[in-house]
Amino acid sequence: MTSLSLTIDTPAGAVHATAGPRQNDAVVFELGGAMRGSVHVTGTHHPHHWDQFTAVRACLGPVNAYQSTAPDEDLPRLARSRTGYRGSLTLYRDAADRPQVTVYPMRTDADHELSEKTAAVLTAVLRACAEDVAQRADLPAIWDAARQRDTPSLLRFLIWSVSHHQAEAARLEGEARAAQPARRAAVADWWTVAHWFTAAPHPILLLMLADLPHSLARTVAVMQWLSPYCLDRAAEEHERARRAQAEVASLHAQQRRPTRRNTRGEVALTSATP
Repeated sequence: MTSLSLTIDTPAGAVHATAGPRQNDAVVFELGGAMRGSVHVTGTHHPHHWDQFTAVRACLGPVNAYQSTAPDEDLPRLARSRTGYRGSLTLYRDAADRPQVTVYPMRTDADHELSEKTAAVLTAVLRACAEDVAQRADLPAIWDAARQRDTPSLLRFLIWSVSHHQAEAARLEGEARAAQPARRAAVADWWTVAHWFTAAPHPILLLMLADLPHSLARTVAVMQWLSPYCLDRAAEEHERARRAQAEVASLHAQQRRPTRRNTRGEVALTSATP
């Protein structure tokens, strides 16, 4: 059941948040009591699955902070303060269907850090507003509007991400290949110095053979470690590229699926990824 007005207990006192009529992709709450101003709540993608619009984001101010910046005079304030606050919070569910919250940096309008108490107040207000929207009957329509709004920019980022991770994987694989002859050369140099030391022992030669910083022995150890390390990192980059490519394909597929409208004319979610 969605409430039109919330009472939120915070360290600064009770904050009242009243939801206005839903806009196409958002709900704006007007604040009263211990805070004044507004909170903008919209749908967004899951933080770990960029093709799945299953999360809710609450921003301090009357606008989506990820698309535009609210003027300083429109930022929320504590009842007895002239300081405005910026920041946002994302509410989503994890793989075990437990609610999780990611809080993004909150600062004053002068870009100062917040006290622990103020941060707790703002976080409580943002979370309460996000949780209220997450229970709304029209949440699927909010998610679908968010998908239509954000998909073009997400596709641009993910397509860039695929190329970036593939290039990084290729670079790491090149380093792994280069480490092999470098290791063999370092081993050969170590044995050459070992023969010199056997023929004419000298402290300098001993330092080159010992496992010390910048010694031949340390160079051999590093080169022996470097190749498998680079290959492991390259495999991780390939997996990131694969995931990004899968999300690109998923978003393209969702764009091609038609939406339908219910009897009230609201967009119903037919293209969500489960």
